[in-house]
Amino acid sequence: MTEEINKAFDQLQSGNTILYPTDTIWGLGCDATNAAAVAKIYKLKNREESKALICLVSDIEMLKRYIEEIPVAAYKLLEIADRPTTIIYDNPVGIAKNLVAPDRTLAIRIPDDEFCQKLIRKFNRPIVSTSANIAGQLTPKSYKEISAEILKGVDYVVNLHNEKTTSKPSTIIQLRSNGEINIIRA
Repeated sequence: MTEEINKAFDQLQSGNTILYPTDTIWGLGCDATNAAAVAKIYKLKNREESKALICLVSDIEMLKRYIEEIPVAAYKLLEIADRPTTIIYDNPVGIAKNLVAPDRTLAIRIPDDEFCQKLIRKFNRPIVSTSANIAGQLTPKSYKEISAEILKGVDYVVNLHNEKTTSKPSTIIQLRSNGEINIIRA
């Protein structure tokens, strides 16, 4: 695993894209603070930049560096969540502008996956995590289902867990600064 973390780290440092296993599904990733790298992900997915992407952070401390004000409900939600949970926060800071939604929000998850955790900690910045498919196509449930277009389009494919069938995507909950809570995906 260490070798794969180092290779993925080098790619992220260079502004490149990676295909990697997460705690939910196979993801396309890059440095979430690098607008040029984020643009590569949108292009590869053939996705409009107005449709925001999720990013991953290693822990609450890293989350605090990229969200202006974390709602109290987020701490409680993350503490009790029994499955992967992505929270959409208001007013992200220090993130690539093309990763932030038009309404000034950003979806962030803290993954419960050893590879992701170690990679993000080593990189010390958030990484993009979006499904490894072309926009409009089905999300692959395993590495074998990832299209040749995606496999050829990324700069590096992490060679771990290729046999694993993924779990379902994360729950997505929006927590607005005004206290409003919306369940986007249960």
